[in-house]
Amino acid sequence: MPKIEPLNSNYDEEKVVEAISVALSEFYTSLTNKLNKIKLKDILKKKNPYLYRAKGINDATMVINRILSAYISSSETIFGNTFFEPIAIVVSGGQKAVTEGVDITVDKDNTIYSIAVKSGTSVFNADSRKRQEQNFQSAQRRAQQAHKAFMPVVGYGYGKKKVKPENEKFYKELAGKDFWEWLTGDPNFYTKIISYMGTKPEEF
Repeated sequence: MPKIEPLNSNYDEEKVVEAISVALSEFYTSLTNKLNKIKLKDILKKKNPYLYRAKGINDATMVINRILSAYISSSETIFGNTFFEPIAIVVSGGQKAVTEGVDITVDKDNTIYSIAVKSGTSVFNADSRKRQEQNFQSAQRRAQQAHKAFMPVVGYGYGKKKVKPENEKFYKELAGKDFWEWLTGDPNFYTKIISYMGTKPEEF
């Protein structure tokens, strides 16, 4: 598949910073709401008490701390849903897609770009990948009806993804630095995301 040109090299930094601030607020709100709904007795039913003891955990406070730490560490899905997508919408110059399983639509130079934004590169199993392909096919039919070219892309917010030419699908997969550089034309954008967070994480 040929290299695709950057979508939007003139992104607005102020809008990016604002989008990141809103995304972080939504992430912490979602995470807090999840934590507030935790019922200890339900979680303990799924935990192995012998494993905790084998790890040298001797009292209830340590057990609770470990459970909450594990819960927060597993908040990858919450973060992916609230953080990467709104940033990608702003920097791409696109809009929220109407097709199921597609997050962003960019209509540029007689080509419709359908972008599915994922968090990390390990999100797919065989079934979910098949559903993603079907969703792209639905988006492609819309593009055909509009008599426009079609380019489907799965973009991963972080990580690396190298696909051998013989394994390439009908859609492009871009991860981390490559994904953000394609959206913005900026090879350093993937690191700028961190600086754009400012002091917002400390506020929470």
